[in-house]
Amino acid sequence: MRLIALAAAALFSATPPDAVTVRPVDPITVQDDDFARHRDPAEWKGLAVTAHEFREERAPWRLWRIANVHHPRGPLFFVPHDNENAGFEAGLAAVKKYGGVLIAVDAGISPGNDGVRYNRAVDYGRPIDPNRNFDTALPGYAHNILADLAKGAWPIIALHTNAKGFDTGDSRCNKGDPQGSGVISIRFCDDTLIPSPSVSRVYPFDDDDTVAFATFLARNQPSDAFCRDAMVQADFNVVQERVVASDGSLSNYAVLHGLSYLNFETLDRGLDPAELALARDRLSFMIDRALAMCAPKVKAVQ
Repeated sequence: MRLIALAAAALFSATPPDAVTVRPVDPITVQDDDFARHRDPAEWKGLAVTAHEFREERAPWRLWRIANVHHPRGPLFFVPHDNENAGFEAGLAAVKKYGGVLIAVDAGISPGNDGVRYNRAVDYGRPIDPNRNFDTALPGYAHNILADLAKGAWPIIALHTNAKGFDTGDSRCNKGDPQGSGVISIRFCDDTLIPSPSVSRVYPFDDDDTVAFATFLARNQPSDAFCRDAMVQADFNVVQERVVASDGSLSNYAVLHGLSYLNFETLDRGLDPAELALARDRLSFMIDRALAMCAPKVKAVQ
C-alpha cells in the first residue's frame, strides 16, 4: 500500500496543466438532481462539499467533491456518469461510513443537461463520455479526479449502474439470451471481458447485471487484478477485463498506472425511492465485502 501511495503521489501531486477553481457548496441549496434527493441537513453532518471547475481541450468540467471532514483518509469513490443515480447514493453512504472522498462528475455544467450521461458542454464535436476521457494527452482530467490519491486516499472504487441485459450480437456466449444493450452483464463475453459468474447466485449476485470488474494487463493473468481472487473466492459475479491498450476508462487507466481499483455495477432500477434504495444497497454490499477482504485497513468510521 505504501508503494502505491508513493506512485500516486508522483502521478497526481504536480500542478495540473490548467487551473482549477474550487468553491464551497451548500449541499442543502445547490441546484443539482443528486443533491436535491438529500435536503436534510443531518445527512451532511461531517461532510464538506466543494465544486471543482476547470477547462481542458474542448470542454469545461465540474466535479463535486464530497469529503469526510473527520476521516479524510478513506477510499476514493468515483461516480463518472450523472445519470447513474444509485452510484451517487452508494458513494454518499460509503464516504460517510468509511471516510475518504467521493468525486462525482456533474453533467449539469451544460445548462439543461443535469442528470445526463455525457458532458455536452463542448466547443465542438461530440459530447464526451466522462469515463472515456482518462487520456495521457489530457492529463488535467485524471489529475483533478484522482488528486486525493496523493493525500492517502485508497483504494479507488468506481460506482455504476447499467441497462438490463446485453447486446447479444456483440457477445461470444449466451447469444440466445433476450436482447439487451451494452456489455455489462455476467453473461456477456468477448476477447476483453471474461466472466467468472457466481456459483450460488445468492444476493446480490442473483442479478446478472450486478457485477464487479477485475482489470488486468494482457501480459498478465486475471489473478493479477486487484482483489480478483478474493472476489472470485467469495462467489461474486466477476467480470475480468483484459487490457491491451487504454479505451479511456478509469479501469484501464488505473491498471496501466498500477493503481488499486475496484468497479462495481448494478442494474439501473429508476428513480422511485424504493427502487433507488434497492440498487444502492447492491452496490453497498459489494463495497462492504470487498473492502473487508482486500483493504482490511479501511475500517468503518461511522
